[in-house]
Amino acid sequence: MRFPKLSTLGAFLALFFRRPKRLQMAALCHRGEGAAREYLLVTSRGTGRWIIPKGWPIRGLSSNQTALREAWEEAGVRAGRASDQPIGSYTYDKYRDHGFAFPVETLVYSVAVDRMADEFPEAVERKRTWVSAEQAAEMVQEPELKAIIRDQ
Repeated sequence: MRFPKLSTLGAFLALFFRRPKRLQMAALCHRGEGAAREYLLVTSRGTGRWIIPKGWPIRGLSSNQTALREAWEEAGVRAGRASDQPIGSYTYDKYRDHGFAFPVETLVYSVAVDRMADEFPEAVERKRTWVSAEQAAEMVQEPELKAIIRDQ
């Protein structure tokens, strides 16, 4: 039996564990203008940390439409207008139940909220709150998302 050289094995393992980033779409929901502007955060289902609504691409929907759909399902945004282009992106590691993580790039769309609903698909699974940009930036964990929020 022939074994590969250590450097070859190391290169193979590095490629095996370095997977390409998966893509998600997110909604940075806001209401109000100027100093009165507020941002909507929701808790994640797994850890309960504060995040913005986000999800995987949905067949038949554009990226900004997907972000708007996630805002409805996760936060109860009944009516809103999503920007045509992302206002930024951030990366994070998504952990699976078995402990492995994979990188995710998340495109962030600005969503001006017109109307909220008290009942929505994930209402019993999440909390939601409206906060200032500075509070929102402090509450989320991802450094790139903090910067996007502060730049609004």
